[in-house]
Amino acid sequence: MEAIKISLNDYILSGGGANGESYDHKTDPSVMLKLYFPGKIQQPLDEMMLARKVYAMGIPTPEPGEYVVTEDGRYGIRFKRILGKTSYSRATGDHPEKVQQFAEEFAQLCLQLHATHVDTTQFENVKDRYYRLLSDNPFFTTDEKEKLRKFIASVPDEDTAIHGDLQYSNAIFVGDQRYFIDLGDFCYGNHLFDVGMVYLCCCLSDEAFIKETFHMDKATAVKFWKCFAPAYFGKDRSLKDIEAEIRPFASLKTLIVERDTKRPMPELRVGLEGIL
Repeated sequence: MEAIKISLNDYILSGGGANGESYDHKTDPSVMLKLYFPGKIQQPLDEMMLARKVYAMGIPTPEPGEYVVTEDGRYGIRFKRILGKTSYSRATGDHPEKVQQFAEEFAQLCLQLHATHVDTTQFENVKDRYYRLLSDNPFFTTDEKEKLRKFIASVPDEDTAIHGDLQYSNAIFVGDQRYFIDLGDFCYGNHLFDVGMVYLCCCLSDEAFIKETFHMDKATAVKFWKCFAPAYFGKDRSLKDIEAEIRPFASLKTLIVERDTKRPMPELRVGLEGIL
């Protein structure tokens, strides 16, 4: 796919992350730009193709636009913006009195996603992704890696959709419409690999990170999880039982965090104690 040349003079910086930056169009509020850092060419192309396949499946997500390149050689993707939207994390931070409502809505959206069967020839298996992350990680010992591989292999397989980065900031709504965003890590497999991120963001992350990233204090984030868990897993299960099951999957996310931060994150590994 050939990239369309665009000028950054038409955009204004609106945010940033580990892989790049986001921009708003100066005159067209329906257009947003996700631009990767210099040197990344294949990654945005892969995400563009993935976004189109996910959208074609009927997963509720903003329609992907074009694969683009700027004058300075940076590559990215244009999307159609959902005007007037807010994320579930921002909504909860702004209206903590509605935390149960937002957590339960988010849980229902996740349940729908995780009930969606996919063509497994078109997407990556989440286990293969974790095997690769584990192989590339320099902070676990050889023995620890082998134990983690055995744990990953033991998880029952599923042929259903996984967001890949299931933060409650990656689900948005406007009116009665709900959407997932940032599906660059979309794959398929056991839903617990996905839900682990929700627990990590709400309960294992520290106060400063939660405030900066999710716009709320940790007490509100923990309450979000406590409302989300029974709505997702069922009210007949105890929170203690749910957390015992989900903690290893939450702590496996340290492989992603350590990849991005390039340093060990022992504070996030607490759920792996029973495995290691």
